[in-house]
Amino acid sequence: MNDYISAAKIAASEIVEIGKLKKGQILVVGCSTSEITGNRIGTQSVPEVAESVCKAIKDVLDDKGIYLAAQCCEHLNRAIIIERELADRLGIDTVNVVPQPKAGGSFATAAYKLFSDPVAVENIRADAGLDIGQTLIGMHLKPVAVPVRLSVKAIGDAILTAARTRAKFIGGQRAVYDEELM
Repeated sequence: MNDYISAAKIAASEIVEIGKLKKGQILVVGCSTSEITGNRIGTQSVPEVAESVCKAIKDVLDDKGIYLAAQCCEHLNRAIIIERELADRLGIDTVNVVPQPKAGGSFATAAYKLFSDPVAVENIRADAGLDIGQTLIGMHLKPVAVPVRLSVKAIGDAILTAARTRAKFIGGQRAVYDEELM
């Protein structure tokens, strides 16, 4: 299990650095523990793996003041678990659901237990994301999402996909862009 932990820490550290995430920004994570352990998504939830991976990612983010948003599975319509403080700051309405390993997923369940004051929301517009096991986090990223290549290609047996977001380009051929926002 230590391989999952170190891979998760490296992936979280790299997306923070490459995505140029700043204090107060949001990283959305979708995670299939079934995929991590070599099974088909949604078939073999492993709460212990979720707890280890979630804590590893959250520790990296907490050190930088970045919020973790944990995506639930399709049985909860991919709702998001976040800290109440973030929901309040963003003015997002909460919904009444408590994720479980078979209804929400083990990762979201682990986040709910790990957070100090967790709430569920229907959606969020995150600044970057980690998709562990092809859970489809794109609906929770700000436009425009840009793929990010990390040194970590998988966590366990789960394919790892990462993305950051950037401001939309507007204008045309004469427009000048701020390199810091690219």
